[in-house]
Amino acid sequence: MSARLPAGVSVGHWTDVPGRTGCTVVLVPGGAVAGVDVRGGAPGTINTDGLRPGTVTERAHAILLTGGSTFGLAAASGVLRYFEERGIGLMFGTVAVPIVAGAVIFDLLAGDPMARPGPDAGYAACAAATTSPGMGAVGAGTGASVAKAGGNEPRRGGVGAPPESWATTPTRSSSRRTAAAAA
Repeated sequence: MSARLPAGVSVGHWTDVPGRTGCTVVLVPGGAVAGVDVRGGAPGTINTDGLRPGTVTERAHAILLTGGSTFGLAAASGVLRYFEERGIGLMFGTVAVPIVAGAVIFDLLAGDPMARPGPDAGYAACAAATTSPGMGAVGAGTGASVAKAGGNEPRRGGVGAPPESWATTPTRSSSRRTAAAAA
């Protein structure tokens, strides 16, 4: 199963099946307005403050979703390198600075706690980007779990996209959900 993405958007995954972790990157080389809502008792993010209204970084070039808890944020350097090699980013004089924001999930106990996405994983996810990304237990969804609150037995999670019907009604809110849920 795959998702149909908006023009100019691609998604790539790097998956470590034995380690039950991975990372997913949403690439928008031309930049896209992005937003974030950080929740949870121990959020792990990178460059999400730059997505606030009123900052210099009005558009993001990539959003990284990664396993490995805060260790997985190292994958962002691979995403930065991927864009730097291609001269993509917010121009400051002659320097292109890629705007990459990201967030983590806690999957350290799902598999090997020493298996963590790093710079090479972030780069590989970018290189694997496609307009028809896989969904389910791939990339950042490899070790994802849901329904853990209140001592419940965790259930497998994954990455996905909204129903096709959301993408066919061009409203302001549905276009946001399509881009956000594609990861």
